[in-house]
Amino acid sequence: MKDPNNTRDTLPRRGSPLWIYLVSVIGAGAVVCAIALGGLFRHEFEALLGNPVFWILGCFVLFGELRPIITPGSTETSGAATSTTFVFAALLYAGMPVAILLQVVAAVTYGVFRRRAAHRTAFNVSQYALSITAANIALGGFGVHPSATQVWVPGGSDLIAIACAAVVYFLSNDTLVCGAVALHERVSLVKVLRRDIGYQVLVNLALLSLSPLVVVAMNRSAAFVPLIVLPFIAVYLIASGSVRREHQALHDVLTGLPNRKLLTMRTEAALSEAGHHAPRGGGPQDRVGLFLLDLDRFKEVNDTLGHHTGDRLLQMVAHRLAHSVRPGDLVARLGGDEFAVLLPSVRDGQAAREVAVRLRAALGEPVRVDGVSFDLEGSVGIALHPDHAPDFEMLLQRADVAMYVAKEARSGVEIYSPAKDRNSPARLGMLGDLRRAIDRKELELHFQPKIGLIDGQLVGMEALLRWRHPEQGLIGPAQFLPIAEQTYLMRSITHYVVDCVLTQAATWWREGLTVQVSINISGRDLLDSTLTDTIRVGLMERGLPAAMLQLEITERILMNEPAYAGDTVGALAELGIPLSLDDFGTGYSSLVRLKRLPVEEIKIDSSFVHRLTESCDDAVIVRSVIDLVRTLGLRSVAEGVEDHKTAQLLREMGCDAAQGWHFGRPMDAADATEWLRRRMERAPEPAA
Repeated sequence: MKDPNNTRDTLPRRGSPLWIYLVSVIGAGAVVCAIALGGLFRHEFEALLGNPVFWILGCFVLFGELRPIITPGSTETSGAATSTTFVFAALLYAGMPVAILLQVVAAVTYGVFRRRAAHRTAFNVSQYALSITAANIALGGFGVHPSATQVWVPGGSDLIAIACAAVVYFLSNDTLVCGAVALHERVSLVKVLRRDIGYQVLVNLALLSLSPLVVVAMNRSAAFVPLIVLPFIAVYLIASGSVRREHQALHDVLTGLPNRKLLTMRTEAALSEAGHHAPRGGGPQDRVGLFLLDLDRFKEVNDTLGHHTGDRLLQMVAHRLAHSVRPGDLVARLGGDEFAVLLPSVRDGQAAREVAVRLRAALGEPVRVDGVSFDLEGSVGIALHPDHAPDFEMLLQRADVAMYVAKEARSGVEIYSPAKDRNSPARLGMLGDLRRAIDRKELELHFQPKIGLIDGQLVGMEALLRWRHPEQGLIGPAQFLPIAEQTYLMRSITHYVVDCVLTQAATWWREGLTVQVSINISGRDLLDSTLTDTIRVGLMERGLPAAMLQLEITERILMNEPAYAGDTVGALAELGIPLSLDDFGTGYSSLVRLKRLPVEEIKIDSSFVHRLTESCDDAVIVRSVIDLVRTLGLRSVAEGVEDHKTAQLLREMGCDAAQGWHFGRPMDAADATEWLRRRMERAPEPAA
């Protein structure tokens, strides 16, 4: 049955509607318990104590109350308490006093074991007692009056009476609990009843329908009763496994906080709820608030003391944040040192700011890890629905804008302001167009070859993204990817590109054009825990080897964000996906980190290659990089090679491969296919 323990642990304000309701239910329940338990005569009580069935039922009721069956989407307080089956069986078999006695003992034990407030335990006892009493009255209407000394074993003709009693028991229990929840949340009783009525009806139908079978088994032999528990144990174990897998999929491994997926689900649910209950007539409306919180100077901790200390700090930060928000708010970790906080309901911007200030104050208290004391600070950006954004993606993007404003201004907390948003209306319009472009398949891939400088062999094809805009024509990635990378639209684009690349590669492989295809992935992609699974499934569906796909990751991402990049990079390498370190020379790679990275190829940034024949300094840099890469046993690839002279010089330096307009411009799929066919038909020549 449902439990009101998800309301709150403090006693409501004296005289409030909720306080009056709780006192009334507890008072009525106390009277019922006193009458029922006072009606147990001494000989009946002795009969109970001498009956092994009573003790077996008591054990099952107690265990069922303490260990409810929790399914994905439910919690301990809303899970299915299997005690319902055995309490109702006790009512059918031995009458109301016995059922109430067992339920009271189980509910009080549960309250003590879980350290529930006294008024919550009292309410639980009372609502169960009142529900059992109502069901007993329904049985009495059919002339059924079981007792401890005159037990009742139903027959087939008694199913209607049992069904009526079960319905009364369920409705009474559900209404009493939902009444408390409705008063606590200040919403209508009908709204609370409708919230999960389907789930509650299904669960309680299953639990209560087993009660007559328990009675029949008890009457036959007490030894049969434990057999009925075996299906419960099986269901409990299966449900526990499902909940554990769901928890792993929806929570961050390091901190245990909800991850991006669960944040998305909860935010979209909150937005939907806000839309359904918008006030009519222009009255005040509660907002949905979303915070983005980023720790200031956290990278210095990782660089100075190592990732182990950084991870422990993140765990402590997660604990502080989770215990500083209001009941019902959600704290999630997005990756690295970035956290998000969802406020499903907040009065206005000032109320949201107060929550954010409280979060920063909790972070500001000194923390000591491994003998070192830290003073942590964070920058918080706030965005509200419907004031600032209509949907989750835009809400998150504008919270991100506000957070960076807070960082730059060193103000700590900022609410989104259009005046401080560097994204012009034109860029925001492009973001909307880009979101629709994915659905309309306006994004397309062009392919540029990578050629071996020594033997002229084709090393691979790099897939380059283009947007065929219906009005602006073909748009290069530099015009739209930076906008996408600032939002969570980047994930959709990457999954789209992966699917297109694998489809095109499969087509080539079927024609005998076996070539490796590489794609670029962004820093946000390394936060996507589903990327590896998407690639694995895509390869299996098309029958392609992992070595067919290469992922290019920029040096800056791997060097500056190793904490969150490492897990995804390691998973991709374990899958067998070749990795390439792109734009090498623009970051600050250390030799130790570079050697540890699971990459097979280093791409020398085109900014050095373009000036190779003109600048001695750039020539020295490129030669040094090539020698370093060769020492590490990796392949060197030069980007942006546009003439024969540069290609020849790179070949003399010992560079393994190159790409650029000198070898082939980016081609659409049809032209690239024709180019590959011609290439495969003739023997390769030295590239330079």
